[in-house]
Amino acid sequence: MTEDNGRQYYLNHLYDRLYALRHDVLSDGLDLFKTWRPYIYRKTFLYSALNLAFYLALRSRDLQDLQSNLLSLGLSSLGRSEARTIVNLDAVMASLGRICGKSDQELIDYPPQKMFFHGEKLLRHNTSALFGGSQGEPYTHIMVTLPTEAADDYTLIDDLIRSGMNTARINCAHDDKEIWQRMIDNVRRAAAENRRPCKIYMDLSGPKIRIDEILIKGLDTKLFIGDTVFLAAHSIDSYPADYAGDIVITCKIPEIFKTLKIGDPVLIDEGKVQGRISEITPQGAYIRLTYARPTGSKLKNQKSLNFPETPLPISPLTEKDLDDLDFIAARANLVGYSFVKSAADVRLLQQELQKRRGDDARKIGIIAKVETKESVQHLPEIIVQVASSHPFGVMIARGDLAVEVGYHRLSELQEEILWICEAAHVPVIWATQVLENMVKTGLPSRAEITDAAMGERAECVMLNKGPYIVEAVTSLGDILRRMESHMYKKAPRLKALHIAMNALSSRSFKK
Repeated sequence: MTEDNGRQYYLNHLYDRLYALRHDVLSDGLDLFKTWRPYIYRKTFLYSALNLAFYLALRSRDLQDLQSNLLSLGLSSLGRSEARTIVNLDAVMASLGRICGKSDQELIDYPPQKMFFHGEKLLRHNTSALFGGSQGEPYTHIMVTLPTEAADDYTLIDDLIRSGMNTARINCAHDDKEIWQRMIDNVRRAAAENRRPCKIYMDLSGPKIRIDEILIKGLDTKLFIGDTVFLAAHSIDSYPADYAGDIVITCKIPEIFKTLKIGDPVLIDEGKVQGRISEITPQGAYIRLTYARPTGSKLKNQKSLNFPETPLPISPLTEKDLDDLDFIAARANLVGYSFVKSAADVRLLQQELQKRRGDDARKIGIIAKVETKESVQHLPEIIVQVASSHPFGVMIARGDLAVEVGYHRLSELQEEILWICEAAHVPVIWATQVLENMVKTGLPSRAEITDAAMGERAECVMLNKGPYIVEAVTSLGDILRRMESHMYKKAPRLKALHIAMNALSSRSFKK
């Protein structure tokens, strides 16, 4: 076989592989979409759901070898297929067919340019529907968690909106309805006076598991690796008579004992103290510590408890949430849903909103907070369930998610969430500890500047409260504007680089 014949064989073989891939993606994607179609009420979501189905079919296959072969021909490696899966495949096949010299009957036409960018337009439309915004403003929006003082400090709200906040977050785990109402009044007044729209986003508390009570039996309050903590199932005084440890705790959700088993990991205070269930008794469970600070760790009341491998037999909507929802449904533009794990969880919130607002409930945007293993695994069905009837977004709650899945997996899952949401044209909120040091001290760390810049890949970045929050909003807006000129999602924008222009203009090299 001559070199030319060998290359032609290689090209034809590559074309056949791509043709077979396209056939399988179309077939599998359409089959998946058909299971979703009866439940999709918003016609604007039909194209997005179909693209999501195609993307899931594509990414269920290992494409690494195919990517390398396409790259060597100067073609797309399919690495930017999220928002336009089949269109991108067709464009690659149209070019490869012409390189192969296929006949006119075998060639695939290039997709229309408007279809190539239709997914991006849908994502921008859905982002505007959730977070507002107008032409000329940065694509990535800024959300700020309001502190209690925002209820009575109008100047703070005014400064935040002037600095670039376009979504105000109220965490319903704190304060009360009177304070929330004063916050909302200040936001709406400042938005009107500055002629800058600002959405109201209210976060349901959810069934957050925390330490409810602590009993210290001995003098030593510090815990070390190998120590034991007793988690009481009933009351703080209900522990085995022969328990030799110094610390007894209870939790706010005793239902955990229905599914808790020996060997299950337990993370306390966002993973600062870690252990495993070593024994279960009628009175509760022994936690043997596997991680603590070298100098010893102390437990405090109300600190978080996480059971990442233990199924929780509880509803994501608590009695408090249902009471708060009456207030939220009448006032907020967006509702944040904590600890969502499945489409069934979402249906529960949709039903409750329907009770309170009727048909108007579908105007309320729902933000699903992805913070557990289950929510990541079931993300496609969660997306379809909500986006089929409501404006919808996803928050990557990186703090709780890191505790649940392990810090070493956070970056990997963060990327997968961004890709899947882009495929469904669903906006994403980049949350937890963004510019945290700057918000608290006024001076950012170098690492968090890089993290904030990565937030440009999402449609919204959330900042937490702190004394330097106004300065942080201003800095974040500047960072995002700069990054938007260089990147869109994971694709670089090839604007002229100052470094390159300087190198070409100087054309000098000094030894």
